[in-house]
Amino acid sequence: MISTTSSRIALDDHSLGHLLYGLMLAFPLFLLPPILGLVINCAQKGHKMSELLYSHIRWQRWSIVTMLSLLVLAYIVSQTWLAITLAVLALFWFCHRTIKGWMALVDGQPI
Repeated sequence: MISTTSSRIALDDHSLGHLLYGLMLAFPLFLLPPILGLVINCAQKGHKMSELLYSHIRWQRWSIVTMLSLLVLAYIVSQTWLAITLAVLALFWFCHRTIKGWMALVDGQPI
């Protein structure tokens, strides 16, 4: 009985989601926190978690991968104005997506 209760508490704990959203919003620090968040996120794939937390983990994973892909594309583009525009749009989109996801997690809603 006690182990079932403690495992249920671990499954309903959303602190991992909050930690990963915090790492995502720390992207001005040379993109290292989102990459660390992605590594932690991918390490959680096999763990059992609530549907709510799973939806946020998936949301975070795709947000980070898409932002990094857009930044790589901006780096590859040869025209400076297009590269800067892509990078700025990618960062604004990432911030919007991170804040939207974190607010949904605080409200207890899946994303």
